[in-house]
Amino acid sequence: MQKARPTGMAGFIIVWIGQVVSLLGTQMTWFALTIWAYGAAEEAKATALALVGVFSFGPTVVLSPIAGALVDRWDRKLVMVLSDLASGLMTCIVLLLYAAGSLEIWHLYVTGMVSGAFQSFQFPAYSAAVSTMLPKEQYARASGMMSLAESAAGIFGPMVGGILLRPVGIAGIMVIDVATFLVAIGALLVVHIPRPRSTEAGRAGQGNLLKESLYGFRYIVERPSLLGLQLVFLATNLTAAFAVTVLAPMILARTGSDEIVLGSVQSAMGAGGLVSSLLMSVWGGPKRRVHGVLLGMAFGSLLGQTVLGLGTGVVWGIGAFLFSFCNPIINGSNQAIWQAKVAPDVQGRVFATRRLIAQISFPATMLIVGPLADFMFEPAMMPGGALAGALGWLVGTGPGAGMGVLCVLSGILGTLISLGAYAFRTVRNAEDILPDHDAAADLAVA
Repeated sequence: MQKARPTGMAGFIIVWIGQVVSLLGTQMTWFALTIWAYGAAEEAKATALALVGVFSFGPTVVLSPIAGALVDRWDRKLVMVLSDLASGLMTCIVLLLYAAGSLEIWHLYVTGMVSGAFQSFQFPAYSAAVSTMLPKEQYARASGMMSLAESAAGIFGPMVGGILLRPVGIAGIMVIDVATFLVAIGALLVVHIPRPRSTEAGRAGQGNLLKESLYGFRYIVERPSLLGLQLVFLATNLTAAFAVTVLAPMILARTGSDEIVLGSVQSAMGAGGLVSSLLMSVWGGPKRRVHGVLLGMAFGSLLGQTVLGLGTGVVWGIGAFLFSFCNPIINGSNQAIWQAKVAPDVQGRVFATRRLIAQISFPATMLIVGPLADFMFEPAMMPGGALAGALGWLVGTGPGAGMGVLCVLSGILGTLISLGAYAFRTVRNAEDILPDHDAAADLAVA
């Protein structure tokens, strides 16, 4: 008799462990390649790093609707395995180019774009898989555990990457990263991920690939509360993208390319997420999920992004910790709302569209903020620059000060947007307005 594969919380924990290991390797490689790319760019360094982010993240967002439609058609475990395999293959290509002494920044753009295209499948497949593996009472806790994995990787990835950078080099770090992808794939192969049951919403969305790709948009637009939540994410992500894009070049510019300081700030950011993720894993988030979303955004913007722009040294660490601390609460609360309200057999399409609406601002902003920092704000905040007299008392002057101003402005704007969302009933009462998908199914059966 064949032994049943693990599922439920046991199966989720196995997948989670694989993701912890894989994310650690990914963060180590990202840290090492950030240092390499900053040194390789002769000028416009913020723009060069921003473009790496655009090419890596852009396809993940833009291709989400098509990916979501395919996720709902295909086996979700297979989709996640293929996504991890593609990411591992791109790391292998970068490794070979680096080992041959042929790696250039544009290679990171191309491999990042291919990897990002496959990663567009990962989020909807993973989110939909969790919805079939676990009861809805565990959704926020599962999201907290995944945030815990990301935060732990955020702490130890830069830390271990910084420690190993000299003894094993960038090539050695990428070899370790490839091995961690294999661990994640192995974890997926041993578990059972149930297929979702068919629902009325799923049957209504069936059709050709174009119709199914657009179904997520129709589903969200027909539910103003879901659309309102995503528009808030769209706006606050736009402001957060300014801070995220300039953080590494700002620190490197202000410290003379000190990788230890950069690694310490990134580890502090991971620590904030780790503490909050542990809290979410045990607590499960606020009973009123929308407060976790909107208040989390407000505190993260004001106490995170703004402080990062104002400070140096230890203050950077405090700002990074607070910025990251709020993210698991925001994302866990939001994920729990969506997983409870959207039927599992359409979550691939709906969650992919949700991602597109919320995160399209990231690659768009990255294209703007790099040149904005390099050619406007940085020159303006040099001694004697156009803004140095007015804002120098706030963030100082010299290299990195212009990017500090961008962080401060983004934090203030993000706070105003998230608190302003309370003025809209469809957003603040979203949990009351929308029925849970299982309640709707029970009504349909009755």
